[in-house]
Amino acid sequence: MIDIKQYIESGILELYVFGTLPEDKSIEVSRVVASHLKLLNEVERIEAAIQELSKAAAPGEPISFDILKKKLSDDNGVITLSRKRTSPYSYIGWAAAVLLAAGLGYMYNQNSQLEQKITDIRQEQILQEGKTQIVEEDLANTKRLLNAIRSKNVIQIPLAGQIIAPEAYASVYWDKTTQKSYVDVSGLPAPPKGKVYQVWSLTLDPLTPTSLGVLNTYSEDKNKIFELDNPNESQAFGITLEPEGGSESPTLEYLYTLGTVS
Repeated sequence: MIDIKQYIESGILELYVFGTLPEDKSIEVSRVVASHLKLLNEVERIEAAIQELSKAAAPGEPISFDILKKKLSDDNGVITLSRKRTSPYSYIGWAAAVLLAAGLGYMYNQNSQLEQKITDIRQEQILQEGKTQIVEEDLANTKRLLNAIRSKNVIQIPLAGQIIAPEAYASVYWDKTTQKSYVDVSGLPAPPKGKVYQVWSLTLDPLTPTSLGVLNTYSEDKNKIFELDNPNESQAFGITLEPEGGSESPTLEYLYTLGTVS
């Protein structure tokens, strides 16, 4: 819903009356004016004022608004003087109207530029606020994770690299009281496209793997520390590379890291 007062003060109605707006903008203003009686009355008031201005400057030559508008619109607002007329005073009204339209056009353009600058500044402010919020959220999450893995109830299980990636490493921080495992995979290479890392809880006799979860957000997670539920009586942990979505059982030829609970 438009602000009628602001719309009137913007000067766009004067430019509309003079026919100096671009066609698409003029059509838009026509629709707005047709929908608001106050704006229609304002357009009629502007037309009447211009006619009075013309009469005051050239009282001997009554002129309709349509004719005046046509003269103002012809040749980009330049009025051609007829050679049959010898006195320039009959054109003072038209000239004044042209100057008025030019002034209003300048003011309208300046106002539009100012509004665009304000919009740009506001968008930049929103962008910066969003970046600040993300940084603050990342910082808060990092602090939470550090506090969690430093708890006295947490035990650390280092996971060593296996045949497929001897240089890889990871760590599991397991809190039995909260049944949470925090898996640090910063020592793993980025998974190839279409693959994801999957974390497994293992019991050794007999060997029974239980999936703790798939690390779908590996690339997006800056900390590379993932919080996973672990209600199991884990005796070891392993990380394998699996197809997107994970697997029901670990693909052992793609076992990247493995470690036992001491």
